[in-house]
Amino acid sequence: MSEQPRFEFFYDCSSPWTYLAFTRVIPLMKELGVDVHWRPILVGGVFNAVNQELYEKRANWANNERQFSYYVKDLADWADFCGIRIIQPTVFPVNSARAMRGAIFAGEHGLLEAWSQAVFEAYWGDDQDISQAQVLEKLAADVGLDPAALSAATGDPTYKQALRDNTDDLIARGGYGSPTMFINGDDMYFGNDRLPLVEARLQ
Repeated sequence: MSEQPRFEFFYDCSSPWTYLAFTRVIPLMKELGVDVHWRPILVGGVFNAVNQELYEKRANWANNERQFSYYVKDLADWADFCGIRIIQPTVFPVNSARAMRGAIFAGEHGLLEAWSQAVFEAYWGDDQDISQAQVLEKLAADVGLDPAALSAATGDPTYKQALRDNTDDLIARGGYGSPTMFINGDDMYFGNDRLPLVEARLQ
């Protein structure tokens, strides 16, 4: 490609597979010289709109000992491969709306990657409930954001609408979960395991 392709990464920190993809996509895009356009979403909003059958599928799958045992192994294998720690959080699923609005706020201050990394680690590594304001305020301080300003932003209608707009955009473009990636607007890839295809396309 003569011009740099546009690469978008729609994501919600409440997904372990998104944590894996986030960890891998940052060095990959640096290696390829491609900028990442981060698009925080609320994946629950996506499920409610276009993927409600996932809830029943999750319930049935959790009761299938074979499938659940392999899921646990597979996730552990991927975490080991990526060099990160992934546990099963006490609060799951979690309401990540405030955390993802916080990502938009952090992006305005050039700290979206640092914020998202901190949220992923807090939830999937340290079993912290990222729906709680005090947890997010501490994470804000840790990455160099003003905790009070971050907390205010997570309840601000402007950031609520921005998160809703991203979520609606993903749905309108055919997405149904997190992470979803697009190259040049309409070439869609879903899931951590599609990154080799993304890399091949961008090369």
